[in-house]
Formats: sequence, structure tokens, C-alpha cells
Amino acid sequence: MSASDEFGVLAKAFTGLGIDESSLISILGKLHPEQKQSFRKGTRHFFTEDDRLFERWDERHIAQLQQDVLYEIVLLLKEDNNNGVGIECSYCGFVCHDQNAMVLWTMHPWERDARLAKEALKKGQQTYGVLVEIACTRSSEELLGARRAYHSLFDHSIEEDVAVHVHGIERNLLVALVSSYRYEGPRVHEETARSEAKILHNAFKAADKKPIEDEEVVRILTTRSKLHIKAISTHYEEISSSDITEDLATELLLKQTLQCLCTPETYFSTVLDSALKDGADETTREALTRVIVTEANNVDMKKIKEEYHQKYGVDLSEKISDVANGNYRDFLLTLVARGA
Repeated sequence: MSASDEFGVLAKAFTGLGIDESSLISILGKLHPEQKQSFRKGTRHFFTEDDRLFERWDERHIAQLQQDVLYEIVLLLKEDNNNGVGIECSYCGFVCHDQNAMVLWTMHPWERDARLAKEALKKGQQTYGVLVEIACTRSSEELLGARRAYHSLFDHSIEEDVAVHVHGIERNLLVALVSSYRYEGPRVHEETARSEAKILHNAFKAADKKPIEDEEVVRILTTRSKLHIKAISTHYEEISSSDITEDLATELLLKQTLQCLCTPETYFSTVLDSALKDGADETTREALTRVIVTEANNVDMKKIKEEYHQKYGVDLSEKISDVANGNYRDFLLTLVARGA
């Protein structure tokens, strides 16, 4: 099948006209970033291009997809109830998960991160980790792109919205994280890193205030390069005889920040484990889609799978197969396999 034929299949599927699901999953799963860009440019009834020349999903079409999803769920519920069968929506293979994963997968990464950040702010404190994830696991250019997309989509800056919607002690850290533009070169000043490791150690051990309220802690974690912070982590362990995150057992947001900056595979495997547990709430479960879709193109996916297997004693694909069903499961497994 030619590229144009494949794009036609995708366009038909997203229009709601119906298509063979296995073909759709196969086509979507093998798309690379430049192919997704071609798809966006070639389907103007789904995407619009702003004055910064990046393609974003048309709001009206997203709303239409959501209506189609609800309609299909109602029909399926009605059919199963008539047969005397009870069903549970979560991870049952309904398009509510399936469609969302596919829409996110075809989005420009900047738009995807901007929309994920907006949704995290709406949901509140439980999802502040998503803001940390976007701010700390993306490159400086990727984060800048997400900020530009956010401005275009919502007519506000992400910094402004974080400052307005976050009211707790996390505000200063989160505003500084989403505003950051880190140096990404190879140079690290070891003496400075050693000195700042002492600063963090003293702040983490202080009894008079929480480390997240310490201006020096915020400055270091939001401005230093990832390599520099990794060096700080090494020196911290020499000072404390413990891993830096071990001293942050009750400071979840700071712990997530350090993991995303130093060992993102540790952070992502923990998030995936929570999402795949029985009894996880819907917000926690949504992280499965988010992490797999955003990380499938990254070299870190292999590390995430290795870390997950090491920590939890089971293959990530096997766990997804056990928990998810239908097209949703098949699509996620296709994306996970990209990082083999």
C-alpha cells in the first residue's frame, strides 16, 4: 500500500466511516515523525496550520470524535445490557481509549504536550507530575515548542496558567520548570556541582521548612543542565551515603523532578506500574496512554522496558496484554514494540 493510500485509510478512519482496525493499527504504528507531518499537511479537514507553521488538530473535529465515541459507547452498552452482560468501560477496548491514543499519536509533539499540560492543570494537584514530566524529560527546544503551541492553542502562556491555577507551595517550582531553557552541552563544572550537592543536602535535611520552599533548591533544579544535576546526584551520594531521591520520600514533586532529569526510565516505569494496577482510578490509568504514546519514538523506550522488567519482574508488553483489551491493547503493543 502506497503512502497516499495509507493516508487515505487514516483519513477515512478519523472521519468515523469505519475501517479494518488491524490495518489502521498497523499503519499508525509504523508512522515516523516525518510521515505524521505529511499526514497532517495532507488532511486539512482535520488539521489547521497556525502562523508559526505547525499543524494542530481542528478543535471541531476533536469535538466530533468525542461525540462519536460517546455514541458508540451507548450502543455497546445497550447491546450488552440487552444480552444481560455487564461491562466496564476502563481498558475494555472501547474507542474512548483507542481513539484518544490514536489522536494523540498523530498530533504534533508540541501540540500534544501543550494539551497534556492544559489537562493536567484542569485536574489539579494529582496530575502536577505531568507538568514535571513535560518540563524535565523533553529537550529545551521541545519544551520551547510546547510553550509556543500552548500560547497558540489557549491564548495564554503556560507559565501564566501554572501561576494562576497552582495555589500551593508547588507554584514556584512548577512555574520555573515550565519556563526553563537548559544548557544541553557536555560541560559540567565539578566543583560547582559538588558545592550545590551540599546545598541540596542541607536543604533536604533542614527541619525548619520544606525543601520545595527553598529558593536555592528551586534555582538548582530548574536552571542547571541535566548532566550537571546528574553530577550533583553523584556528589550528593558521596555526602549522604544514600541516593538523592531516598531523602525525598515525602517530597513527591521534587522526587519526580530529579527522576525525570536524571533517570527518566525510573520515573516512567513507576508511572506505568501505577497505571497498570488493579483498582487504579481513571486519572492514573490515563497515564498508560500518555507515556506509551509520548515515549514510543524515543530511545528511552528501550530503557523504560528494561527498567520495568527489572523492577517488577514482568515484561511490559506482557503486562499490557494482561490488563488492556481489544484494539487499544493492540495499538499500545505496536507502539511499545517500536522501542525494541
